[in-house]
Amino acid sequence: MVNYVLVAGARLGSWAWDEVVPRLRAAGHGVHPLTLSGLAEKQGVPAGQQTHVQDIVDEVERQDLHDVVLVGHSYAGIPVGQAAERIGDRLARVVFVDSSVPAHGETFVSAWPDGGEMVRASIAENGGFWPVAPASHFEGHGLTDEQVARIVRGSTPHPGATLTEPAVMERPLGDLPATYIKCTLGDPEPSDDVAELLAGEHWQLIEMDTGHWPMLSQPRELAQILLDTVGA
Repeated sequence: MVNYVLVAGARLGSWAWDEVVPRLRAAGHGVHPLTLSGLAEKQGVPAGQQTHVQDIVDEVERQDLHDVVLVGHSYAGIPVGQAAERIGDRLARVVFVDSSVPAHGETFVSAWPDGGEMVRASIAENGGFWPVAPASHFEGHGLTDEQVARIVRGSTPHPGATLTEPAVMERPLGDLPATYIKCTLGDPEPSDDVAELLAGEHWQLIEMDTGHWPMLSQPRELAQILLDTVGA
């Protein structure tokens, strides 16, 4: 048995994994979907990026989890990647689901074409939060109208500091055992930083023919990939 800790991307909470969780539990594993501070049912809790890293570390330590598979989607790859090196020998594997990856001293928005200027401006105009995205943001990602409505309905404004504060890494991310799941619909190639990590001996690439929110568009397929990463 392994313990999956599931962390969804910006604006989302643990609810985003609702269709994945039962499939992992049915295979006999521990499953721990996690809402980060300031989001969903934790709205109002102040959060910077290191708060989110600590959220993940605290979940692992509070429940005394071992053989941990940390799963980070989209933005959550940033805190998950940092938490993965901090839980030491409790870690079995880290899985990045179409996500950003942390680099020491770099922010979530630093890799954006404009260096994150539009996101920073949006955060400044919205009281320190990245506002919820409209339904049109999710078009072309293999989602039904009902699934898009569910994302929009469940989303909450995202604490801006978590996107603009730099990551803190103590050793190379490429040293960690990792799987990168690339969702190829609309954007088939991994980013340059991910491609460099995949060239190392500890990382593997798996592709999914769907959009950026596979836990909703293809939950059964995503769950099976997560099970396969640990030979389940």
